[in-house]
Amino acid sequence: MENKARKSSRFKRICVFCGSSPGKNPSYQLAALHLAKQLVECNIDLVYGGGSIGLMGLVSQAVFDGGRHVLGVIPRTLMPREITGEPVGEVRAVSGMHQRKAEMARQADAFIALPGGYGTLEELLEVITWAQLGIHDKPVGLLNVDGYYNSLLCFIDKAVDEGFITPSARHIIVSAQTAQELISKLEDYVPIHNEATPKLTWEMEQQLGYTTKSDIAR
Repeated sequence: MENKARKSSRFKRICVFCGSSPGKNPSYQLAALHLAKQLVECNIDLVYGGGSIGLMGLVSQAVFDGGRHVLGVIPRTLMPREITGEPVGEVRAVSGMHQRKAEMARQADAFIALPGGYGTLEELLEVITWAQLGIHDKPVGLLNVDGYYNSLLCFIDKAVDEGFITPSARHIIVSAQTAQELISKLEDYVPIHNEATPKLTWEMEQQLGYTTKSDIAR
């Protein structure tokens, strides 16, 4: 009964950030496959960074095999490095990293980060910052597999305690240990707006190579 109820998800497409390495702990790979299964069961399509290796390859192949649409967005310069063999689903080549993040954000209704490294953190923190600035209201989730992101969450809580992050901005990050719980929390997410924080104008963002505010926010 639970799966049937979840098939009416409010999300059409979810963007998944994750490592181009599989990680040393097999639980990370298992979590990627479980997340893919949840997306398929909820009739949600995948947007991701376009790689066919590591956790990126696992989640994209499983979603594709489950019959859902997969859109991979990848800078042209990274295509030889991150795509081996046949690409999975639709591959959209862009000119650089800024365009990659903007296109993934534009295409997705929510974001989930699996375990990953510098690139995953950079993508994750950017969409969190965009939410803080009011550029979008899309939910942002951390799949905290075996406590992988505990230290990051502790750092963020410390930043709240020290006055660098507001409690309302802390609310942006949704975390859970399983894909099923995380997607359920993302479904229930309601953004908190801090009216004292001015919304970022897009002139600066456009100079950096991003798309328009309306595109990312939709």
